Amino acid sequence: MTSLPIESRLPAIQAALADHPRALLVAEPGAGKTTRVPLSLLEAPWAREGRLLLLEPRRVAARLAAGFMAESLGERVGETVGYRMRGESRVGPHTRLEVVTQGVLTRMLQEDPLLEGVAGILFDEFHERSLEADLGLALALDAQSVRDDLRLLVMSATLDVEALLGVLGEATPVIDCPGRSYPVETRHRALNARDDTAPQQARALLEAMAAQAGDALVILPGVAEIRRLARELAGRAPELVVMELHGRLPLEAQRRALRPDPEGRRRVVLATAIAESSVTVDGVRLVMDAGQERVPVFQPRSGLTRLETRRVNRASADQRRGRAGRQGPGLCLRLWAEEQPLVPHGEPEIRQADLAPLAFELARWGITDPSQLAWVTPPPEAALAAGRELLHRLGLLDDAFHLTEPGRSAARWPTHPRLAAMLERSHGLDALPLACALVALLEERGGDEERDLEWALQSRLREPRRYRQWWRDAERLARTAGVPLEVASLAPLGELLAVAYPERIAQRLDAPGRFRLASGGLATLTEAHPLAHADLLVAAELSGEASGARIYRAVGLGVERLAALYPECTEWRPRLEWSDEQGRLVGEQVRGLGAVVLERRPLQRLPAEAVREALLEALRRRGLPRDESLTQLRGRLALLRATLGDDWPEASEEALLATLASWLAPHLDGITRLEAVERLPLARLLLDTLDWPLRARLDELAPERLAVPSGARHRVDYAPCLEGQSPVLAVKLQECFGWHASPRVADGRAAVLLHLLSPARRPLQVTADLASFWAGGYAEVRREMRGRYPKHPWPEDPTTAEATARTKRR
Repeated sequence: MTSLPIESRLPAIQAALADHPRALLVAEPGAGKTTRVPLSLLEAPWAREGRLLLLEPRRVAARLAAGFMAESLGERVGETVGYRMRGESRVGPHTRLEVVTQGVLTRMLQEDPLLEGVAGILFDEFHERSLEADLGLALALDAQSVRDDLRLLVMSATLDVEALLGVLGEATPVIDCPGRSYPVETRHRALNARDDTAPQQARALLEAMAAQAGDALVILPGVAEIRRLARELAGRAPELVVMELHGRLPLEAQRRALRPDPEGRRRVVLATAIAESSVTVDGVRLVMDAGQERVPVFQPRSGLTRLETRRVNRASADQRRGRAGRQGPGLCLRLWAEEQPLVPHGEPEIRQADLAPLAFELARWGITDPSQLAWVTPPPEAALAAGRELLHRLGLLDDAFHLTEPGRSAARWPTHPRLAAMLERSHGLDALPLACALVALLEERGGDEERDLEWALQSRLREPRRYRQWWRDAERLARTAGVPLEVASLAPLGELLAVAYPERIAQRLDAPGRFRLASGGLATLTEAHPLAHADLLVAAELSGEASGARIYRAVGLGVERLAALYPECTEWRPRLEWSDEQGRLVGEQVRGLGAVVLERRPLQRLPAEAVREALLEALRRRGLPRDESLTQLRGRLALLRATLGDDWPEASEEALLATLASWLAPHLDGITRLEAVERLPLARLLLDTLDWPLRARLDELAPERLAVPSGARHRVDYAPCLEGQSPVLAVKLQECFGWHASPRVADGRAAVLLHLLSPARRPLQVTADLASFWAGGYAEVRREMRGRYPKHPWPEDPTTAEATARTKRR
């Protein structure tokens, strides 16, 4: 067996877990932590009487890790080493090491909070900070408070050690291990934003492959970008074997992408971030990194999830670079400018995900206050409140956030709470087999997204062999339900979806394809869609903004069926809302569900409380007013929360809109128009909600203006901090002479991004490392600019020159 760097650290890991219940392992890519550490712990005295669980973030990685470890023992998977994931299990009576996916760990903890028979849990690739890994660690720590013999080991290539020690305890041993990595040359090549990306990527890749031997791994943000580059390469270099690697592919296709070409041809593997960690693509000596990632971001205000393409963080970029040096000297080509700053770490999923599943698991665990658990990153209040509101609407939680009887029954289904609620209520609709088939379809990735659900389901029921994974998932649900998978009719399809997605029941407006959701938002279909003329439909998949979401999968719904499902539709209720068309509050009595109105009549009197709530609801729908002072305050708070911790309040638009009732509503007495709301001093009202100790330190930690060497005080722009970026100081270059390093805020923890300007206030350089700019790029800027601006100083040594905002003569 080949020696790996982790082997020199195995005694330290064993000793740490012999003396402590918890440990951290920081091991660089290629160290061998995933496969060597678990096997080495099997014979530890504390592990001999129980099983070990190795938590892997992805199904592909779980299968591969289990297979490799079983092979190294000369066994088959399911003997000493096995794996367990939803819908698939390879374990036996003698299995002592189980590789499990994250959702499986949560279910195991919920079904047996003491984890009897489990000696230890190993969290692999924890730096990915998935929601389920964060939840699994929080629950495991809670279980460990009762079971002091349970061992926990958190492993990662990159870890925020300080944050983890805050949860695990300062006495937790930390073991570092370098990776087995050959030298990797790093080159940068920024693309021209005005030209098509794929041709530029293809040219850059082929030039790099001409200079570097071996296969190439290209990491792109999504499948659409992979397909475009694949087409471009097919036309330019047909001799290359171009393969895809992403989560939509069948398992066998993913495995083929990991192995060298059997005929020895050069390969280009086009991958999403799935190739960033966990798996090794054999033969790769060149990595081309597009520098972007696509992440789903949940919006509590709208209840929608939007895919955002973001610049990759530095930790992920380093992980990707390391892939080029796993098996020999390599080259990493980064498709961005070298001076482009990157944030240190990615955003934990818990800060940007739909938290309805988390809220459900907390209720199952018996927790109503999440602060009772130890979190690396606590769940955001606004998103958790939105998740709980959905569970309450589904009938799974009561007003005190405890499980209802239907909620306890729904816990048996290994799926999203929405779909679990559908499966439970399908009994009453005499449609349980159909619900099993529908849930399996909704959980598919990719497929017939643009076709209506009825067509997609019919095609699978007619030809189940074409959709093997769907059939296996549907059969598994039917076995749990104790019914045969025999679907007699698709008629209840709309009712089933209406049970799972009540806020996505939609009513057609004045034009085909335009719909008002029960939640109040707008959604659209193309006019050619079969459902564009439907009076009512239910949308199972939406993406985009609340002001104009796009419907991907939907089915029609009859008005009489809506009333049968939701009897409150037949009751008259007063409703006030802001009318953009009329520019005023409109009051009426309506019958319907949320913003879906089946019948209406005038309302004679407008109650003050209803007026206030209508204004708040209009703001929630339209978003915060454009107020520069409020934006800057929010940016300052966001920066301090990100750098100094959760003592500082969340200042995202979603959080502020979710808490309007506490910080804005008390100031709305006598106001009936949105224009008057927008004229309020919103920044001051929000500032007044800060605790006095925080307010007293705000100007010190995040000053509105910074003094520069010229003596002037310039305004800092904190708006970028709302997107996780650095605050910006735009200042003439000459005013920074004598500054040896970039300024920092937030108690020195955050660098300010300098936009260095010419005398005409045009951008010359963007840098967060002023010292490096003075030593390198300044000479080029000086050569180019001193002839253009001869009246202004351009000294050879800017670090010793006198700063000035004036010309040389003045």
